[in-house]
Amino acid sequence: MIRHLALVLVLLAAPLAALGPDEILTDPALEARARALSRQLRCLVCQTESIDDSNAELARDLRLLVRRRLVTGESDAQVLDYIHARYGDYVLMRPPVLGRTALLWFGPFLLLAGVGGWLVIRARRGGKAPAAPVLLTAAEQERLRRLEQGS
Repeated sequence: MIRHLALVLVLLAAPLAALGPDEILTDPALEARARALSRQLRCLVCQTESIDDSNAELARDLRLLVRRRLVTGESDAQVLDYIHARYGDYVLMRPPVLGRTALLWFGPFLLLAGVGGWLVIRARRGGKAPAAPVLLTAAEQERLRRLEQGS
């Protein structure tokens, strides 16, 4: 029973593993804002995790940066704008839809539509009756008969 309880506690604490005790702010409202902002920022090392979930050193530095800027009184938008200006669109978990990011947003759908269209065209062409076989001329039939007898 104690093993099960320990396992449950470990599993519940796993999401907090990335956040070190020295990073947590004393003001619960600021800490909640910092956690919400950290979930919106991508770890540039891990690339598939937010900085809130990542154990990378750069993610830790970004979490501390977010907290420092919040403590100085900046708004959430100001903090995100600062980090976005410094690291670019890729640092945002949801980059803006712009001309330069359009392929990231719409590329998979365009590829899927292209493949679907190609399959529809192939299916329509495949449904046609096969071409009539070419008949042999009398000379070709005679030559074929001689070849078959000679073997």
